[in-house]
Amino acid sequence: MHQRINHCMIWCVRTTLTLDDDVVALLEQERRKRKARLRDIVNEALREGLSRARRPADRRRREFRTKTVSLGRCLAGSLDDVAEVLAVPEGDRFR
Repeated sequence: MHQRINHCMIWCVRTTLTLDDDVVALLEQERRKRKARLRDIVNEALREGLSRARRPADRRRREFRTKTVSLGRCLAGSLDDVAEVLAVPEGDRFR
């Protein structure tokens, strides 16, 4: 179906989508909150998602750094022997 408005062509397409349960719940929650039609909510969400997907990735937002801290010396001695390391906090009960 199409209509001509102001020399522009507008196409309406009906399609069937299989949505995950969590997506259906979010859409229904948004529909109730805004008292809007489901198709309006879905179209808006798709526009926003597709618009974000087209934007170049912002590398500064993706970079994550963890601050380092000194934990002091290792109280377990050598970490090469796992049984020995586990025996430190457990005592004789471990063996």
